[in-house]
Amino acid sequence: MRVSRTGGRRRSLPRLLAVALPALALSVAGFTAAPAASAGPATPATSHATSPVTQNHKALTDPDRQTFHPTGKAGQKVPTTHLCATAHPGHASCFAQRRTDIRQRLASAVAAATPSGLSPANLHSAYSLPSTGGSGMTVAVVDAYNDPNAEADLGTYRSTYGLSACTKANGCFKQVSQTGSTTSLPTNDTGWAGEEALDIDMVSAVCPNCKIILVEANSANDTDLGIAENEAVSLGAKFVSNSWGGSEASGQTTEDTQYFRHPGVAITVSAGDSAYGAEYPATSQYVTAVGGTALTTAANSRGWSESVWHTSSTEGTGSGCSAYDPKPTWQTDTGCAKRMESDVSAVADPATGVAVYDTFGGSGWAVYGGTSASAPIIAGVYALAGTPGATDYPAQYPYSHTANLNDVTSGSNGSCSTSYFCTARAGYDGPTGWGTPNGTAAFTFGGGGGGGTCTSAQLLGNPGFESGNTTWTASSGVINSDTGEAAHTGSYKAWLDGYGSSHTDTLSQSVTIPAGCRASFTFYLHIDTAETGSTAYDKLTVTAGSTTLATYSNVNAASGYAQKTLDLSSFAGQTVTVKFSGVEDSSQQTSFVVDDTAVTTS
Repeated sequence: MRVSRTGGRRRSLPRLLAVALPALALSVAGFTAAPAASAGPATPATSHATSPVTQNHKALTDPDRQTFHPTGKAGQKVPTTHLCATAHPGHASCFAQRRTDIRQRLASAVAAATPSGLSPANLHSAYSLPSTGGSGMTVAVVDAYNDPNAEADLGTYRSTYGLSACTKANGCFKQVSQTGSTTSLPTNDTGWAGEEALDIDMVSAVCPNCKIILVEANSANDTDLGIAENEAVSLGAKFVSNSWGGSEASGQTTEDTQYFRHPGVAITVSAGDSAYGAEYPATSQYVTAVGGTALTTAANSRGWSESVWHTSSTEGTGSGCSAYDPKPTWQTDTGCAKRMESDVSAVADPATGVAVYDTFGGSGWAVYGGTSASAPIIAGVYALAGTPGATDYPAQYPYSHTANLNDVTSGSNGSCSTSYFCTARAGYDGPTGWGTPNGTAAFTFGGGGGGGTCTSAQLLGNPGFESGNTTWTASSGVINSDTGEAAHTGSYKAWLDGYGSSHTDTLSQSVTIPAGCRASFTFYLHIDTAETGSTAYDKLTVTAGSTTLATYSNVNAASGYAQKTLDLSSFAGQTVTVKFSGVEDSSQQTSFVVDDTAVTTS
């Protein structure tokens, strides 16, 4: 039986302690004590019947893995080492930075502690990413030189966070040279090895169900890296991450055609770490240029906040107007006549950096930053969103779905004559583009409303639930006329959760959206909770297929219904399942009550 709004059992002692005592400051070793329920980095016990998707979902949603072990404040100057030397003309440098003030530790020495820095669960929380999705997708990472410990170190990273194994033997991981050889690999290099560890760890964090191909160029010159880029695509990757670059040059438009012109492939490129100024290949018209942010927890409905990453006049995310590359048709800012960098962004500030495991270029667990982190994160988000259109350049997708991004509006990465080239603002700006992921909708194929004739219609069956358990697929008891929660109109509504104990309810319906139509998904939502404070304990996630459209929680509770509107235009021409998933933790009830739904076309 559901509990009343003021009901629910008393908060358990562990939760009280968690609320009363924020995460402990870093120890000398740079680690904090892990929750007792997840002590140790060993792979969680799973039965032979547990699928990788199920295992990864559990790892990413386990409340015990949500704790963030911070390492600094946004923009704070922290000591780092740049893993690659400054690039000479015709060559590229990797952008990875490793913190030197946090002692590195091997996994065997961590024992009952978890690594400092952002974890996979943290990234999924910050960017509202689905805990399932990505199966069948392949993300390639292109770097220079060889990391002989890549597979083993990836195994440690994934097992520590409870993710499924990704190995050469099970077909999840592949490591090849620029010619595709699995046996004749380039020369080992400790600097680029750290970059490779960062890249494949970030792809794993965002899309643990994806396969990974690590393509290693013979050297860091433009030609070898370009050949490796083409090899990644020829091996079937529809998503390619590049965490390297250098100064622009007049010949880059030729390199565009040779190496980066791959329609139907989402190619992400780091914007650079030298603060304001454009870099190539981020300014290629065929790639998604990825800027960098500082990501910190916050007492808001999202639970996180972001600003432009900028540490000093020589350190921060890159941005700027290309001197050579033409402006793509989908980019419409008026201050730059040529290609503008960036398109989107993700965390890059080393002070708010990510956890990485590397034993060839480093000595185990460390905290990394740089736009080397943001490029593979965005590549993973593209993979979660699904296969790009065969003739598309996916850099255009965010421009069609700007409402599905977290707009970053504070900070700058230097001084510039045209303000938005270097300063965040509402809407588009150079350092952060249109913003950071809020689910995957901004990275999906199709823009909707594409020139066809569309008949206005409402597509959902039984939209107000007045026919009871028809048309919808729902958990037992979800669709009801129980007077404990009022309907918005009529007698019936869908009441998810509200038990005050660990519980999951779902509600879904498949809908076919005609080609050439814009479509919006609307519903009235009332959130009623006994939780207090600004922590999101209980969550309602709204998805369309594998794409997360929105996430709500007890923090969003209000006294009455509020209408929500979500964009489904990117699914024009497809049949997609819209789904509500409510997950309630072990104490204090939160009720998510949905009524008067509609999918309308125009």
